[in-house]
Amino acid sequence: MAHVFSSINLKGGVGKTTTTVALAETLSAEKHKKVLVIDLDPQTNATTMLIGEEKWRELNDKGFTLAQLFKDALNPDSKKFDLQKTLQKHVSDVSSATTIDLLPSSLDLIDVQDELINTPVGKYGAIRPFDILWRATKDLVENYDVVIIDCPPNLGKITQNGLRMSHGFIIPTIPDILSTYGIPQIIRRVREFSEEIAEDIEPLGIVVTKFQANSNVHVNMLKQLKKNHATDDNKWPPVFDTIIPQANQIAAAAEHSGYSTLKQKWGYQGLHDRFSELTTEVLAKLGA
Repeated sequence: MAHVFSSINLKGGVGKTTTTVALAETLSAEKHKKVLVIDLDPQTNATTMLIGEEKWRELNDKGFTLAQLFKDALNPDSKKFDLQKTLQKHVSDVSSATTIDLLPSSLDLIDVQDELINTPVGKYGAIRPFDILWRATKDLVENYDVVIIDCPPNLGKITQNGLRMSHGFIIPTIPDILSTYGIPQIIRRVREFSEEIAEDIEPLGIVVTKFQANSNVHVNMLKQLKKNHATDDNKWPPVFDTIIPQANQIAAAAEHSGYSTLKQKWGYQGLHDRFSELTTEVLAKLGA
C-alpha cells in the first residue's frame, strides 16, 4: 500500500515546497522508493522545480495539469482531463533520482478553487467536492511506495482533496511568530475534516525550516514549539528532530538545472545530510 502524506502551512515562503521536493528526491535517490508528487499549489513551485518552467508552460497550454481535473468536475458534460498525458514520469533534475513521477499544478487552480467554493454540491451529482482527486487517482497511487501532496497555503476545497487521500501531514515552518501562528488552526480543521470523512489523518509533525542558530527568535521559538507539544499535544504536533538550516543553496536548488547527485544539488553546508535525516524520520512516522 502506498504511504500518502500532505505538506501544508497557511503561510507561504516557509520552505514547504522545497521540503516536499527534497523529500521526494531523497526518497528516490537514497531510499530507493518509487515516489509520486502531486502538486496542488497554484504557485506551481514543486512542478517547476521538478520539470522546469518551459515544460510546465507546454503542459499548461495543452491542459495537461490538475486544473483540468477540477474544471471537469465543474463541467461534467465536457470532460477533458487525461491522467496518462498529465502524469509526468521520471522527473527531477537530479540524475540519481530516477523514480519520481509528477502530477503538475497550474495557476488556473486559483480560479477553480473559487468556483468549487461557490458551486452547489448537487452540481457534482454523487461526487463530493473533496473526492475529485481521490476518485481520479486512487488506482494510480497504488503503483508507488510514497505519495507526497504539496498543498496550497489555505484549508479550502483543493487542500481538502489532498488531505482526503492522506494518511498524515507535515507542517514545514520557519520558527517565528507569523509562520507558526496558524498551526493550531490547521490541526483543528484537519481533525474536523478527518472526522467528517471518517478517515484518520495523522499530524506527523512540524518541520522546522530556514533555521538560523544565531537568531534568538528562532532558538526561542523552537523551544516553545517543543514545549507546546509537551503541554498540549491536542493543539500542537511534535517537532521533528531534524532541523533544516537556512542556506544559500536552497535558492539555487529551486532553479531546474542538471545535477548528478543530491549532495551536488543541496550543497555541502549540511543541508543534504539534514534532508536525508528528515526523510528517515518521515518514513519511520509513516511506518514505511
